[in-house]
Amino acid sequence: MTTIFVENGAQNVTLVECLPNTVTSLRTPEKDGYSAVVLEIDKTKNKKFQTEFRVEEINLEKDAKVGISIFEVGDMVKVSGTTKAKGFQGVVKRHGFKGSPASHGHKHDLRAPGSIGAGYPEHVIKGKRMAGRMGGVRSTSKNIKIVYIDKEKNILGIKGPVPGIPGGIVEIKTAK
Repeated sequence: MTTIFVENGAQNVTLVECLPNTVTSLRTPEKDGYSAVVLEIDKTKNKKFQTEFRVEEINLEKDAKVGISIFEVGDMVKVSGTTKAKGFQGVVKRHGFKGSPASHGHKHDLRAPGSIGAGYPEHVIKGKRMAGRMGGVRSTSKNIKIVYIDKEKNILGIKGPVPGIPGGIVEIKTAK
C-alpha cells in the first residue's frame, strides 16, 4: 500500500500489477451448458495460473489479450484473493475473546477459552468458536474504487486494502 495525492487530498491505495491475461478457451451454452471465458496468466517462468469467469455473452476471441485497458479511473470493482495465513491461533487472536481476569485465582489461564461443552447434548457443537487455523481462505472486498491507472507500467491503484499477500494473485472484476 501507498499514499497518492488526488484533487481532494491524500488517498491510501493498494498498487496492483495487472499483467495481460490470455484467453485460452471459451465455454459456450451449446457445448458446455453455460458461457464463460478461461483466462491464463504467466505467474512465473515455468508456472501458469488459469481461472474461469462466467459471462453473459462472449465478446472475445481465443488467444486474445485482456489487460489493464478494460478499467478506467472511477470504476467500482470487487477484488478476490487468498488472505494472509496466520497459522494455528488461540481464541483471543482468532475470535477476539477477552480472556480470563489476571487475579483471584487465575494463575495460568489468561488466554484460555473457558467453558466449551454443554450438559446436553454432551458433545461440542459444530461451529463452536475455538482455537484453530486462521487465515488462508478466499475473501472478497466489494465496491472498491479505482483511483489511479498507469497504462505503461500496467499498475492499478485501488482505494484501500485488498486481500492477499504481496506478490499474490488476485481477481479484479467490475462490481454489478
